[in-house]
Amino acid sequence: MGKVHVRQESKKLFIDFRFDGQRFREQTLLDDNAKNRKQLELLLQRMEAKMLLGEFNYAEFFPNSSNLQKLKAHQPTVPNEQQDAAVLGTPLFNVFSEQWFEESQIQWRASHVRNVRSILDSSLKPAFGKKPVGDITKADIMGFRAKLSKRKGRSATGLVSPKTINSHMTILRMVLDEAAERFDFETPYKNIKPLKLQKTHIEPFSLHEVHRITDNVRPDYRNYYTVRFFTGMRTGEVDGLKWKNVDFAKREILVRETLINGETEYTKTDGSQREIPMFGPVYDVLKTQYAATGRMSQYVFSNQLGQPLDHNNVTKRVWYPLLRSLGLTKRRPYQTRHTAATLFLASGENPEWVARMLGHSSTEMLFKVYSRYVPNATRMDGSAFERLLGNTSSAKVQEHTHETA
Repeated sequence: MGKVHVRQESKKLFIDFRFDGQRFREQTLLDDNAKNRKQLELLLQRMEAKMLLGEFNYAEFFPNSSNLQKLKAHQPTVPNEQQDAAVLGTPLFNVFSEQWFEESQIQWRASHVRNVRSILDSSLKPAFGKKPVGDITKADIMGFRAKLSKRKGRSATGLVSPKTINSHMTILRMVLDEAAERFDFETPYKNIKPLKLQKTHIEPFSLHEVHRITDNVRPDYRNYYTVRFFTGMRTGEVDGLKWKNVDFAKREILVRETLINGETEYTKTDGSQREIPMFGPVYDVLKTQYAATGRMSQYVFSNQLGQPLDHNNVTKRVWYPLLRSLGLTKRRPYQTRHTAATLFLASGENPEWVARMLGHSSTEMLFKVYSRYVPNATRMDGSAFERLLGNTSSAKVQEHTHETA
């Protein structure tokens, strides 16, 4: 007799049985509980009764199963409408992608849930929604990517950026890989490499420019930009910073949350959870800031209603006008983070320590982005090797002089 099992990843039930000398598994959307198990056991009993009588029609019980392809040569002809469903074999992309989304979102941050939801609704469903997941081909996938690359976007070219395209393709791959495993077909998403991304372009400010900015910015934002420049915190991290995570006793800022779409949530990665010392003027400006917002808001930097800052509004009304008035090149506020990183490195701090302060899990990203800012003190620019060669050459000259003498 067949068995009822539970799929560990989704906690959904499936049945495992033999027919026509072959083993088959059929997935269901039923949760693992006594009632649903009983229902599937009764289904298995009906199936096996039909098998004993020689009347079992696979398509009658599982009209959308991919296993029908294996049995096509051995199954009796079924009515036209049912035959069409049997040929399709797998659920429509619209249907399966929704099931995948519902099962998967429990493991994602709220911001990622919104991002995946947007990608499914705006791109993937319109492109593949009415197609059975098992019928999607590699040509379909490549055609979708080609069309996506021609959409208008916010990159320098005016089109969708390679990073955005890769994000869409990653979600598509995840859906198809899961469908292929669940319905036993070979995924069409094979040997498709992500698009190459352009190297991150950074334009950090000099220390002199930093002081010009903090000396001339609106007084109510001086503390804000001082913290940004001398901690290297990400925009969401500084905007979402709460007083409970400011430890004046230890002179540390505890990075525990980030602000996304007006709500705080877990940081970008586990590695982003860190403690940042209050360097230079940071301790003093936070003390001053506490006098301004410490009793009216849980957020360190807030508006008059005690709500977190709207970074888009601050950028347009404070940041860009300030740069224009100072005659500085227009740069995104995120360059404050790059500035902190380059200042850390220029001062001779250990790269591993700098990576930790920035919330990087390793120095790989640090050297990839900031390699030309690593000074001689870190011995990452060949100066030690050059000195070695110089010392070796001097030794040879002295040896030669001694022999001649």
